[in-house]
Amino acid sequence: METQNNIETQLKWFVLYTKSRNEKIVAERLSQIGIEVFCPVVKTTKQWSDRKKTIEEPLFKSYVFVRLEEKHRAKVFEVQGVVRYLFWLRQAAVVKDQEIQAIKDLLDHYDHKTISVTQLETSDRIKIKSGSLAETDGEIVGKQGKKIYVHIESLQMTVTVDLTQTEVSRL
Repeated sequence: METQNNIETQLKWFVLYTKSRNEKIVAERLSQIGIEVFCPVVKTTKQWSDRKKTIEEPLFKSYVFVRLEEKHRAKVFEVQGVVRYLFWLRQAAVVKDQEIQAIKDLLDHYDHKTISVTQLETSDRIKIKSGSLAETDGEIVGKQGKKIYVHIESLQMTVTVDLTQTEVSRL
């Protein structure tokens, strides 16, 4: 049992960047070669001129999660459609088991129509929802990692907002 727990602690969830619209096929191929993979999908209804159809779309465009040991990371490149690993601070990004479980719970317990992933971009108008500037509106003028630079017109200044510490929403 101790050996099993030791192996489990060596396994990490990594984030893979895939070719556009290849998430589900990459996930299937990785699974076929024995790699544990998670490609979260949401059910959505698409309207064509002649019909409506419910389909599954990846929650995170061009990303899948793989769980493996660090020393086996190169194995994923055997699969066509894998582009690269996502990096954070010059190391392959690692996602905690609890975060993967939280995504699974979200998909299991909430209406998929209410779930969406948005990226904040330069020139987006936002409202700061927490911290000392709560309820202040501004425009994103720059980004660097988990920090955004927000110009607040009413104050005639630009402030740095750490997204790990402050909640914001797009207007």
